[in-house]
Amino acid sequence: MPLRSTLDSLASSFANAVVDAIRGASLAELVRESATGVARRGPGRPPKSMAEPVTPAAARARKPGRLPRRSAEQIAKVLDQVVALVKGKKEGLRAEQIRAALKMESKELPRILKEGLAKKKLKSKGQKRATTYSAAA
Repeated sequence: MPLRSTLDSLASSFANAVVDAIRGASLAELVRESATGVARRGPGRPPKSMAEPVTPAAARARKPGRLPRRSAEQIAKVLDQVVALVKGKKEGLRAEQIRAALKMESKELPRILKEGLAKKKLKSKGQKRATTYSAAA
């Protein structure tokens, strides 16, 4: 018997046995078993639904997905802030330092840095995380 058909028949018989066991169990027994499989929180700790409310800034910081679309004027305004920030630095700043100084999300900065390099307002030196950005002369 080929391996594939053997595995298929074993998986099918296992699935049927699990379904039969669930059908034969009482509702109380199923509830009790499902409750014991859940990780419990420590004593005195509130459930997640009663935890501290999330502030809008924290919710925005953790929100996955795309950023809202920004206009060219908004990008230019932030680019000017980046240029002003790096202008006073002799060795330049890394992207994460710029982001921290301007209190931006990590997803916001790559587009702005790319615009700055394309418009020759910024110059870069280095590769990957070691890239430093400085104001173009």
